[in-house]
Amino acid sequence: MRLITRISVNTLCAMSLLGLAACGGNSPEETGPFAGVSGPEVVNKALTRTNGVNSLRIGLDMTTSDGRVEADFATSLGGDCTGTMTMGGTGTMEVRKTGGTVYTKLDEALLREQSEGEPKADVDAAVELIAGRWMESKASDPDTADSIEFCDLKVLLKEFEAMDNAARKEGPTTVAGKPALRLTEKDGKETFTIDVSAEDEPYILRLTARGGEEPMTMDLSDFDVPVVVEKPAAKDIVDLEQ
Repeated sequence: MRLITRISVNTLCAMSLLGLAACGGNSPEETGPFAGVSGPEVVNKALTRTNGVNSLRIGLDMTTSDGRVEADFATSLGGDCTGTMTMGGTGTMEVRKTGGTVYTKLDEALLREQSEGEPKADVDAAVELIAGRWMESKASDPDTADSIEFCDLKVLLKEFEAMDNAARKEGPTTVAGKPALRLTEKDGKETFTIDVSAEDEPYILRLTARGGEEPMTMDLSDFDVPVVVEKPAAKDIVDLEQ
């Protein structure tokens, strides 16, 4: 499952479709940090500022053709990251990447889901050996690629580049208790929303896509907060070569 590809497609759609609407005007009564600033200017300020971070936390809740995907990762330009991913609404994988080493831990539900169709005895043995324990691998290992997609902040940030748009300002809102300005765009039955922080720096706090085939909510936070990754204790790492 190429999650970054799916995220990128939805994010780009949200951004590009903002450019299809007529430019939203500013209300004469509008106040706050974005008063007198057009929707397109707000979006580009937010894209540029978000694109310039060294680290952030990303929360994703998305419905794909492969099922529901939920993720919560703290990730940095240095490549270190830590987080969890739930696929299909049941099984969960925890990931820690530090330097060139990746540690992954799968729960029993995910192991059984991924082993569907295999002999029961083999599945039970794998669950006994691996479930709830850390596995160690190299970040360069092709088999590890899918588990560390959220660790590639450079790829994620490429989607947050200033561009021509005609975003429509909808008014104030809050995201995780933080004041924000909401901008929206419609394309047929699908509605795209971008919430921009209205305090401190104009970071993008939330992106949503609703009404289409792959509804999504993406939350961004902890901008430039250092990512600290704790290596699992040796006793908690399973030796797959024994």
